[in-house]
Amino acid sequence: MKRRDFIQKVSVGTTALAAIGSFGLQSFALKPTTTKITILHTNDVHSHIDTFGADEGRNANKGGVARRASLIEAIRYQNKNTLLLDAGDIFQGTPYFNYYGGELELKLMSKLKYDLATIGNHDFDNGINGLYSQLPHANFGFVSANYDFSNTVMDTHVKPYRIFIKDGIKIGVFGLGIALNGLVEKKLYKETKYLDPLEITQDMTRILKQDEKCDLIICLSHLGYNYRNNPDKICDVKLAEKTKDIDLIIGGHTHTFLSKPTILKNSEDRNVLVNQVGCYGLYLGQIDFYFDVNKSITANGTSIVV
Repeated sequence: MKRRDFIQKVSVGTTALAAIGSFGLQSFALKPTTTKITILHTNDVHSHIDTFGADEGRNANKGGVARRASLIEAIRYQNKNTLLLDAGDIFQGTPYFNYYGGELELKLMSKLKYDLATIGNHDFDNGINGLYSQLPHANFGFVSANYDFSNTVMDTHVKPYRIFIKDGIKIGVFGLGIALNGLVEKKLYKETKYLDPLEITQDMTRILKQDEKCDLIICLSHLGYNYRNNPDKICDVKLAEKTKDIDLIIGGHTHTFLSKPTILKNSEDRNVLVNQVGCYGLYLGQIDFYFDVNKSITANGTSIVV
């Protein structure tokens, strides 16, 4: 199936988009006419449900779903215009996954009211049928634009993108996954087809910006932050620099700890933010976008220790 046909098959709705201004990672004085959108995010939690013990080295007394829930609740109380996203590898890493097969992880994420997630390579560790069997436990959606699931049990259960509207701000979120060949046994992902992330991103940003009229475009990526020893491999840094119209890339896979988002220039010399918060639920990413009356954007962000 051609990538454009695939996108058109699984996408919904089309309309035109007005361009938004470039933004910087900075704070500014709020005005009454400013709309604040808060993006909270995790990645590579790997079935870590409990807080790390006091004797567990640099991770001692960090993490845990209960602590994350308290943080999220407090931030949502401060700003109702909040989205909670995950960049994949929800599964695999503790006996909870071995015993429950992902059920507990998705039930807890539903309790925390996640809005959306993408799919990481370890989310196939119980096979595509194992992933599919856990979907009823998720009260949130999954997005992946470059995994073609049309010949698998996951067909129609994963969309390329989702649209959210918060206080009049239209937010488009699409997902990207890493090449599975070499990372995951073929028998686990079966007929899932991997589509080129750069080409798919060009389609996604065109749809979200020009057709869907999104004011903010976010990529949920499980490509990895950067591969300095393999410059030809696609990663979040390359994706940011070689594409346009993405405002934020939330990454996963490489377990990269960033204290704040990286600011990069895209193909049109506009700013794009790239962030990743390591792994195991040790940190919660928070990025605040501020829209003025003309929907020009400024932003600031940080990683919060859990």
